[in-house]
Amino acid sequence: MKNYAKVGYHYERNLAQPSIEVAKKMAKLLDTTVGYLLGETEEVNILKDPAMLKRLNEINSLLDEEKKSILVTVDAFLRDAKTRKAYA
Repeated sequence: MKNYAKVGYHYERNLAQPSIEVAKKMAKLLDTTVGYLLGETEEVNILKDPAMLKRLNEINSLLDEEKKSILVTVDAFLRDAKTRKAYA
């Protein structure tokens, strides 16, 4: 246990930085994302789902007009889901 405290001390004092693998493990244990741990976002649950992230990356690689069409459809589904939830 003593070694863990020493490592934590070094991280807290910016004397050492965890590897990306350690950061991934920490994020998983804390049920958050590496981006949140790094202070890149304030949203704890952003894109933790690898399948969703893969889809978003695929959409991002499309032509602008194709992206726009997909986003209009997604917006409609989200609006409908929010409406159903509000009246449930």
